[in-house]
Amino acid sequence: MNRFLHDLWRNRELLQLLVARNIKIRYKSSILGFVWTLLNPILFIGIYAMFLGLLKVAIALPLLVSGVIVWSFLDMCLGDSLYAVIGNTNLIKKTSFSRPTLPVAMVLSNLVNFVLSLIILGCYLIFARVSPQHLWLLPVFVLSQTALCLGLALIISAMNVYFRDTEHILAVVKLAWFFMTPIIYPISFVFDQVSPTLQKAAFLNPMTGLVTAYRWVLMSEDIIAPQLVTMSHAICWGVLAVGILIFQRAERGFADEL
Repeated sequence: MNRFLHDLWRNRELLQLLVARNIKIRYKSSILGFVWTLLNPILFIGIYAMFLGLLKVAIALPLLVSGVIVWSFLDMCLGDSLYAVIGNTNLIKKTSFSRPTLPVAMVLSNLVNFVLSLIILGCYLIFARVSPQHLWLLPVFVLSQTALCLGLALIISAMNVYFRDTEHILAVVKLAWFFMTPIIYPISFVFDQVSPTLQKAAFLNPMTGLVTAYRWVLMSEDIIAPQLVTMSHAICWGVLAVGILIFQRAERGFADEL
């Protein structure tokens, strides 16, 4: 961990350049620019709201909106992590280049998009007359989600160098993960339908705790199981630690594989 942080600090100027580059590439030749970052979640929100209405699943629209926007940060990081390393072969083959900088820069550029999305979400919640609570804790939850995204990005970017089937496996995992997370349904639905053992298992999914925490801060939704939410946040940081270890071991063979 110390070596990882030291490398990032030593290459902080390069990291800033890569973050700026990633943001520019995302919106290059785009007329709507940042609007596209919000357009996909908005379209999904409309689709889910329509079908949930047909299926008579009761969830307030602000809960659905917040859940989809929180998920979109993870979704973008997972998708972009596939090419964080293999998309920069010319940099990887330079012996003096700090390779962890690539997935870190990718996550930070998506973090910029996510923060801007949270601002738009805040405007929507004001319009919907939803009152926030303990808003000062919001940066803590954003930091935990960033740790989760970075840990997974390090793992996936390294895996995709050695196993090119990672992209196809990830697509299936993301779909299953989405429906296992209380985004299109309230967390109370989980507690009403499953046993206490499965309730605890639900929070082994770190996104369950994160979505619950965001909704608590932004919409004053009660936290049913604070201890389980805390466990989810601890898992986020555990994933980051594992991701750093895996990436540091795997990066030794990147140049040969690419």
